[in-house]
Amino acid sequence: MSDQKLRVVSIAHTGVVRAFGRLRYQPFAGIDHLDVHLVVPQRWKQFGRELVADPPDDPGVTTHVLPIIFPSAGPLSWYMHLYPGLGRLIREVKPHVIHLWEEPWGLVALQACFLKGYAGLVLEVDQNILKRLPPPFQSIRRHVLGRTDHLLSRNQDATRVAETCGYRGPVSLIGYGVDSHVFKPVAEGPARDPQAPLTIGYVGRIIEEKGVQDALDAMARSRVPVHLKLMGEGPYEEALRQQASALGLSDRLTVQTWDKPEGVAAFIRTLDALLLLTHTTPKVKEQFGRVIIEAQGCGVPVIGAASGAIPDVIGPGGWVVPERDCQALAALFERLAGDPEERRQKALDGIENVHRRFTYEAVAGQLLDGWISAARGRYDGPLPSMGHQSHVGLAAGQGFEAETAPV
Repeated sequence: MSDQKLRVVSIAHTGVVRAFGRLRYQPFAGIDHLDVHLVVPQRWKQFGRELVADPPDDPGVTTHVLPIIFPSAGPLSWYMHLYPGLGRLIREVKPHVIHLWEEPWGLVALQACFLKGYAGLVLEVDQNILKRLPPPFQSIRRHVLGRTDHLLSRNQDATRVAETCGYRGPVSLIGYGVDSHVFKPVAEGPARDPQAPLTIGYVGRIIEEKGVQDALDAMARSRVPVHLKLMGEGPYEEALRQQASALGLSDRLTVQTWDKPEGVAAFIRTLDALLLLTHTTPKVKEQFGRVIIEAQGCGVPVIGAASGAIPDVIGPGGWVVPERDCQALAALFERLAGDPEERRQKALDGIENVHRRFTYEAVAGQLLDGWISAARGRYDGPLPSMGHQSHVGLAAGQGFEAETAPV
């Protein structure tokens, strides 16, 4: 039996920032027969900000910070980039698997297809709305999906989109992970004042599609006082302030800007419940909702709209209301304000939901499952494993429903 290592090149623009895209690779540290190389951009533009890559000193993975070209060109700005140095890296590493945390119509996905040689291709996708793309991206998507050996899908709608566009191989679901060192409950402080108003909050981009306006309408209908706290920035903030003023709720709305992850966790822990009320539109459907698991990790339950993946991610750790149903939301506020025991139980259920499904160890196991699936027939060494955590079936066995074709 060969003693070679399973070599993987993972390409992910999300890895430009360690906290958002690299921590899920740390559980690979110390695993024999596994050699993971992560490719991230030197600089990345997103939501009007330019991000500079964190240093490449990550446990569990060899990080390569490479320059890109076309960082924000064309109508599909995030998906036009290419790595001029990718070919050299692939020739040096000689990977058994290339893993793309990129959508299949991106130029980098096409680049990886041309460079991969004998390597298996794993594609990790989020896009959950089928859109007809302008030339040549429609053809690029079909070309890449036709050469993908394993699909890692964020949600079942994303799987359906990929299959509609020509993918026919094995699929497993993969979640986001949560940093349990940051997003964690704290020891109980002084008992909460039973007369204090219910405090709900939202963390994220302040845009109309996120549905925060529904919370204000529900607060106006509710027979109990409710305070709304927002953390984030976005073009819809002024409209929310005007709405709060018109409803006589200005004194019950507070807004603060972004903070580091530790500050986000501290903010979340001041809430009785976190909100994610995304509106489904022809262009928007919630793909996952990372803030859900961050809140649950902090011991804060979540109120979510029935949009996209929100109900599945919340699981037992919160409540789901119909989209845009302000009356149902107001009724829920009234019930929760008078039932701290229900809030406490949902908080405990949310902590368990995260520990069972969304630790970085669980996500690493889901990645490894996909890589092994794609490597079969290309790698003759002993299969790596996650040590005490079985890597087999993690993607389907930790809370996500099993999905489509078998491996």
